[in-house]
Amino acid sequence: MNTEEPDFTDPRKLRKQAEKILQQKKEKALLDEQNEADAKKLLHELQVHQIELEMQNEELLNAYEAAEAALKRYTIVFDQAPMGFITIESDGTIAELNFAAAEMLGDRRFSLMGSNFKLYISDESKTAFSDFFKKAYATHRKETCKILLGNDTEAERLIYIEGIVIENDNNCMLSLVDVASFLE
Repeated sequence: MNTEEPDFTDPRKLRKQAEKILQQKKEKALLDEQNEADAKKLLHELQVHQIELEMQNEELLNAYEAAEAALKRYTIVFDQAPMGFITIESDGTIAELNFAAAEMLGDRRFSLMGSNFKLYISDESKTAFSDFFKKAYATHRKETCKILLGNDTEAERLIYIEGIVIENDNNCMLSLVDVASFLE
């Protein structure tokens, strides 16, 4: 704190002091104007960014709704298809299947998930299916075979299978057609 009393009797000192105070006021006013301009600019940028985010959010909601509608459509197509679809893992475990495939295997859909598809193949077709399955994993192309599905409780059915390995060599997608339905 300045304890010295200003000397108001010397006009030059008085003028110099007044100019100094005026300069400080101008600098403060300029700084205030700059701060206000910066604040307005920042407010403008935030408002623009908020509108951009609202537009992106609306676009995401529309994309989500479209994806949900597509998922519903494709789920209905998969589940209600007249031919069997099964996704099996490399060890033969059923990962997914539709209602037609469950009907061909003779059990409820959710009871079959996690079971081994090879259990439903007749003994005389196990070698043919094994060869087909190995070839599908080896070639990474669509492969085909005909097998007999059936077990002790179910009558055997001749099934035409097309399969292709999907999902980074982890799963094989099979389509199953009951050949007997063509002969009727």
